[in-house]
Amino acid sequence: MKLTDRSCSGKSRRRCVVHHSFVAMAFVLFSSTFSADPIGAASVRSNQSTPTPLFGVGIARCTFVDQSRSALNYSTTPHRVMAGGRRLVTEIRYPIPRRPGEPSESAGATPTPRSGGYPTVVFAHGYDSTPDRYAALLDAWVRSGFVVVAPIFPDENAAEVVAQHGTNTEGDLANEPGDITFVTKSILEASLGESTGCHIVDGLVDSSEVALAGHSDGAEAVGMLAYDHGDDPQGVNYASLRSQLSYKAVMILSGAEDTSQSYATEASRPDLLVVQSLADQCNPMRFGVQLYDGIHQSNKWFLELQTAHHLPPFDGVDRSAFGVVTTTTIAFLRMSLEGVSPSMGLAALGSRRPSIARMFFGAPGPSMKNVVPVRESCGPN
Repeated sequence: MKLTDRSCSGKSRRRCVVHHSFVAMAFVLFSSTFSADPIGAASVRSNQSTPTPLFGVGIARCTFVDQSRSALNYSTTPHRVMAGGRRLVTEIRYPIPRRPGEPSESAGATPTPRSGGYPTVVFAHGYDSTPDRYAALLDAWVRSGFVVVAPIFPDENAAEVVAQHGTNTEGDLANEPGDITFVTKSILEASLGESTGCHIVDGLVDSSEVALAGHSDGAEAVGMLAYDHGDDPQGVNYASLRSQLSYKAVMILSGAEDTSQSYATEASRPDLLVVQSLADQCNPMRFGVQLYDGIHQSNKWFLELQTAHHLPPFDGVDRSAFGVVTTTTIAFLRMSLEGVSPSMGLAALGSRRPSIARMFFGAPGPSMKNVVPVRESCGPN
């Protein structure tokens, strides 16, 4: 595959991702006993089992159209032309009965019912990408008992980036917090039977157990929705958007803070997990630390990856880092959404292989004092 090196310098840097094959990983159930400092492997019990996944993975698509907003149409020249409405094709991954030997994902399969619905993760993909690029991670969450809802953003998805012949469509990121809000509300309505556009999720989602997550530009969109106090391109304050949702947890995976507007800790204080790598050239370590340090609450965790790059910890290519990310995010989601309190603490879990990752809990987060600067580039990394 031919890879194009794209610079990440400046406010509108492109955080590109590279398509790779996916690998299957196993999953472990974990704890909520915490430590304020990274914990080395010597202090962690090593007898961790790897249970069979709980579910198989069903996958479907629903399309939601938000007629209330207009945004720049990047297919026109100049880009001052406004397009009415936002058409949001959305991938939905959900638990189905696990049957050994069947495909890793089953399109349109009948969901496994659960009284009250499943805890749900709304996931935002990165620039020049789609949710399918993260299938290894998203499917891992589903196999552990979560529904994953992933909108395909109109101007940052891979097909649109190709179709626009080099046009920088990354400015559309500012519209994506509104997209996430609209899709989340639409899914919850469909689960309650209040709309007819997405029958596959009927009764499938527990509206009291929702998390927001994103990678790269998607992580920035999630951070803006969760913490930004500025306005979106339609003049709607991000705080107004998030007031329309009820969510318990936020996961920022190799993201950054929108430094053009102010972030602040929310009164609701959802649990926060930031994952960032010292070797990430696309969104360097300091971006995650800046966001983490700006959120003043005790219920926050920072997973510092030691040698991983931008996408491989999340698509399964870097098996070691992916294993830590998978087990840690599942533990975080179980703790935040379901109140599960297994025997090993989340900080201990993230730090049990210190050559791969360290976990910080609360404040302070990772120090940037001795971090070696990386050359910023969003190409093949």
